[in-house]
Amino acid sequence: MERVAKFLKEAGTYYLATTEGDQPRVRPFGTIHIFEGKLYIQTGKSKDVSKQIHANPKVEICACTGAEWLRVAGTLIEDDRIEARQSMLDAYPSLQSMYAADDGNTEVFYLKDATATFSSFTTAPETVKF
Repeated sequence: MERVAKFLKEAGTYYLATTEGDQPRVRPFGTIHIFEGKLYIQTGKSKDVSKQIHANPKVEICACTGAEWLRVAGTLIEDDRIEARQSMLDAYPSLQSMYAADDGNTEVFYLKDATATFSSFTTAPETVKF
Protein backbone atom coordinates (compact mmCIF):
# COMPACT_ATOMS: atom_id res chain seq x y z
CA MET A 1 0.00 0.00 0.00
CA GLU A 2 2.84 2.39 0.82
CA ARG A 3 4.38 1.71 -2.59
CA VAL A 4 1.06 2.48 -4.28
CA ALA A 5 0.69 5.75 -2.34
CA LYS A 6 4.27 6.77 -3.21
CA PHE A 7 3.72 6.05 -6.92
CA LEU A 8 0.46 8.04 -7.00
CA LYS A 9 2.04 10.99 -5.18
CA GLU A 10 4.98 10.98 -7.58
CA ALA A 11 2.60 10.91 -10.53
CA GLY A 12 0.86 13.98 -9.12
CA THR A 13 -2.32 13.30 -11.06
CA TYR A 14 -4.03 9.95 -11.35
CA TYR A 15 -7.26 9.04 -13.08
CA LEU A 16 -10.23 7.63 -11.21
CA ALA A 17 -12.76 5.57 -13.16
CA THR A 18 -16.34 5.17 -11.92
CA THR A 19 -19.56 4.21 -13.64
CA GLU A 20 -22.78 6.09 -14.13
CA GLY A 21 -25.36 3.52 -15.13
CA ASP A 22 -23.58 1.68 -17.94
CA GLN A 23 -21.33 4.63 -18.88
CA PRO A 24 -17.72 4.71 -17.63
CA ARG A 25 -16.60 8.06 -16.20
CA VAL A 26 -12.94 9.01 -15.77
CA ARG A 27 -11.56 12.15 -14.18
CA PRO A 28 -8.24 13.44 -12.81
CA PHE A 29 -7.62 13.25 -9.07
CA GLY A 30 -4.69 14.28 -6.94
CA THR A 31 -5.43 13.35 -3.33
CA ILE A 32 -3.97 10.16 -1.93
CA HIS A 33 -3.28 9.68 1.76
CA ILE A 34 -2.60 6.89 4.22
CA PHE A 35 -4.59 7.22 7.44
CA GLU A 36 -4.78 4.53 10.11
CA GLY A 37 -3.29 1.96 7.75
CA LYS A 38 -5.72 2.56 4.87
CA LEU A 39 -5.32 4.35 1.53
CA TYR A 40 -7.73 7.29 1.17
CA ILE A 41 -8.97 9.65 -1.52
CA GLN A 42 -11.04 12.81 -1.06
CA THR A 43 -13.86 14.53 -2.95
CA GLY A 44 -16.93 16.67 -2.35
CA LYS A 45 -20.41 15.25 -1.78
CA SER A 46 -21.83 17.80 -4.24
CA LYS A 47 -19.85 16.33 -7.16
CA ASP A 48 -21.10 13.76 -9.64
CA VAL A 49 -18.16 11.50 -8.78
CA SER A 50 -19.48 11.22 -5.22
CA LYS A 51 -22.92 10.18 -6.44
CA GLN A 52 -21.32 7.62 -8.78
CA ILE A 53 -19.17 6.13 -5.99
CA HIS A 54 -22.16 5.84 -3.67
CA ALA A 55 -24.19 4.12 -6.41
CA ASN A 56 -21.35 1.72 -7.32
CA PRO A 57 -18.25 1.84 -5.10
CA LYS A 58 -16.14 -0.36 -7.39
CA VAL A 59 -13.52 1.88 -9.01
CA GLU A 60 -10.22 1.79 -10.83
CA ILE A 61 -7.29 4.16 -10.65
CA CYS A 62 -4.60 4.56 -13.29
CA ALA A 63 -1.40 6.64 -13.21
CA CYS A 64 1.86 6.94 -15.14
CA THR A 65 5.34 8.09 -14.25
CA GLY A 66 7.86 7.91 -17.07
CA ALA A 67 7.75 4.45 -18.62
CA GLU A 68 5.89 2.86 -15.68
CA TRP A 69 2.19 2.79 -14.95
CA LEU A 70 -0.03 1.63 -12.14
CA ARG A 71 -3.58 0.32 -12.18
CA VAL A 72 -5.51 -0.15 -8.94
CA ALA A 73 -8.91 -1.82 -8.72
CA GLY A 74 -10.93 -1.89 -5.53
CA THR A 75 -13.97 -0.81 -3.61
CA LEU A 76 -14.23 2.63 -2.02
CA ILE A 77 -15.67 2.77 1.50
CA GLU A 78 -16.73 6.12 2.93
CA ASP A 79 -15.20 7.05 6.28
CA ASP A 80 -17.52 9.65 7.76
CA ARG A 81 -15.33 10.44 10.76
CA ILE A 82 -14.19 14.03 11.10
CA GLU A 83 -10.71 12.75 12.06
CA ALA A 84 -10.33 11.04 8.69
CA ARG A 85 -11.48 14.12 6.79
CA GLN A 86 -9.21 16.38 8.83
CA SER A 87 -6.22 14.10 8.31
CA MET A 88 -6.70 14.38 4.54
CA LEU A 89 -7.02 18.15 4.70
CA ASP A 90 -3.91 18.38 6.87
CA ALA A 91 -2.02 16.36 4.23
CA TYR A 92 -3.29 18.70 1.47
CA PRO A 93 -3.36 22.24 2.92
CA SER A 94 -4.27 23.70 -0.49
CA LEU A 95 -7.69 22.04 -0.20
CA GLN A 96 -8.48 24.01 2.95
CA SER A 97 -9.51 27.04 0.88
CA MET A 98 -12.32 24.93 -0.65
CA TYR A 99 -13.08 22.30 2.02
CA ALA A 100 -13.35 21.95 5.78
CA ALA A 101 -13.64 18.72 7.77
CA ASP A 102 -17.01 19.81 9.17
CA ASP A 103 -18.48 21.58 6.11
CA GLY A 104 -20.99 18.82 5.25
CA ASN A 105 -19.45 18.51 1.77
CA THR A 106 -16.00 17.02 2.31
CA GLU A 107 -15.88 13.26 2.15
CA VAL A 108 -13.10 10.70 2.20
CA PHE A 109 -13.07 7.10 1.05
CA TYR A 110 -10.57 4.32 1.63
CA LEU A 111 -9.78 1.48 -0.74
CA LYS A 112 -10.88 -1.99 0.33
CA ASP A 113 -9.96 -5.27 -1.36
CA ALA A 114 -7.54 -3.42 -3.64
CA THR A 115 -5.41 -5.04 -6.32
CA ALA A 116 -2.59 -2.89 -7.68
CA THR A 117 -0.60 -3.81 -10.77
CA PHE A 118 2.70 -2.08 -11.52
CA SER A 119 3.64 -2.34 -15.20
CA SER A 120 6.22 -1.16 -17.71
CA PHE A 121 7.44 -2.08 -21.18
CA THR A 122 10.71 -3.42 -19.78
CA THR A 123 9.66 -5.60 -16.82
CA ALA A 124 6.97 -8.14 -16.06
CA PRO A 125 3.87 -6.79 -14.27
CA GLU A 126 3.90 -6.99 -10.48
CA THR A 127 0.65 -7.31 -8.54
CA VAL A 128 0.08 -6.47 -4.88
CA LYS A 129 -3.10 -6.68 -2.83
CA PHE A 130 -4.12 -4.69 0.21
